Amino acid sequence: MKQTTPTRKVSFWHRLFDLLAPRACVACGARLAESEEVLCASCNLHLPRTDFAANAYDNEMAQCFWGRIPIERAAALFFYHPQSETSHAIYDLKYHHHPDYANQLGHFAAQDFAAHDFFNDIDGIVAIPLTRGRQRHRGYNQAEEIARGVAEATGLPIFHKVVRRNIFDGSQTQKDRWERMEGVEEAFELLRPERIHGRHVLIVDDVVTTGATVCACAKELAKAGEVKVSVMSLAFTRT
Repeated sequence: MKQTTPTRKVSFWHRLFDLLAPRACVACGARLAESEEVLCASCNLHLPRTDFAANAYDNEMAQCFWGRIPIERAAALFFYHPQSETSHAIYDLKYHHHPDYANQLGHFAAQDFAAHDFFNDIDGIVAIPLTRGRQRHRGYNQAEEIARGVAEATGLPIFHKVVRRNIFDGSQTQKDRWERMEGVEEAFELLRPERIHGRHVLIVDDVVTTGATVCACAKELAKAGEVKVSVMSLAFTRT
């Protein structure tokens, strides 16, 4: 299905700002046209969409959680491939101090998923937290910025500080499935169970690969009781 870039009304002041400080496509870096948001028309057309939101109950990403955690639905916007435009956008929003990219892509993904009723009956959002030291070093949590964009697009609340991350076992990029699972098994601590008891929560992260981090977080959230979980990310890595 052909993808379209969301359009908007463009004011004189926005045109002037674009002239003085041109906006760039988060994937390829090309200058955005006045009517384009986040992605240029070329990247929006050619980036590898997963289309998981169209069948959020049974897709490749949802299946990676089967038998590990109770999962309601799961979807990612793009497939993640090393050295691709998608990977460049993810790398920039994480390591080049671009929380705005995370926010904009979260908003963009939420608009895409909403067309498939992905957010029906979800009560709120939980962003995968970083450890305090990691967040202090980076200056922000990219998953939380993505969640802010999703919240802006959907009106869903973000459940802040319901779970804490106490362990960071280094970058997960070069680890295999079992190393990833071991590295996050005891990483999270439930803080405010009363906020999510009996709720359907949407866990948001930037990239899902093996699902180990999401599973560890979901298991901790489940301790609040009667919690249903769905998962959303910007990208999904095939293993």
